[in-house]
Amino acid sequence: MEQILHYFPDLTLLQKEQFAQLYALYSDWNSKINVISRKDIDELYTRHVLHSLGIAKVMAFKPGTSVIDVGTGGGFPGIPLAILFPETNFYLIDVIAKKIKVVNEVAKALDLKNVKAEQKRAESVQEEFDFIVSRAVTNMPDFVKWVKDKTKKESIHEFKNGILYLKGGDLSEELAVYQNVQLFELSNFFEEDFFETKKVVYLPLKYK
Repeated sequence: MEQILHYFPDLTLLQKEQFAQLYALYSDWNSKINVISRKDIDELYTRHVLHSLGIAKVMAFKPGTSVIDVGTGGGFPGIPLAILFPETNFYLIDVIAKKIKVVNEVAKALDLKNVKAEQKRAESVQEEFDFIVSRAVTNMPDFVKWVKDKTKKESIHEFKNGILYLKGGDLSEELAVYQNVQLFELSNFFEEDFFETKKVVYLPLKYK
């Protein structure tokens, strides 16, 4: 928790309480349904919560923004972002039912009224969103195919509507086809070694 407060010092009392509850909630659920690797539970706040909040260092979602988290797994990056941006609506999807069960139970325990979670494939989602977030579920060309028609036409942010993707390593080859892609190094925001090669990939999506 100290890490979260260090990098996000302006949290409300409620947000502090919600972030503080995450460890106990995920430890409990992980003992029943394995959604996070055992070794990562001890590093939950660095490898999952803070990593998810890397998106917030790049983009501050305005009230009323709609965000879909594709392949959310146990709720990352969606749950930490939903705590940080209580006036933004988050739709978390994953194809694995047991993971969505955990997401729904965590959201319920935290009383996150801005979270909706469903077992669903991205291709079958009919709605449109301001932003699409995800955490390295596949390579970017495949991901873009899944979500290319899911963004609203009108942008309400300085950044045009599109993808905010958490990914690590050398992405030059994977992203070579995108001329308007931007990379934000998380090591510029967070000092922990874990973030040395981690990035937020921002890709605006042209409205078809």
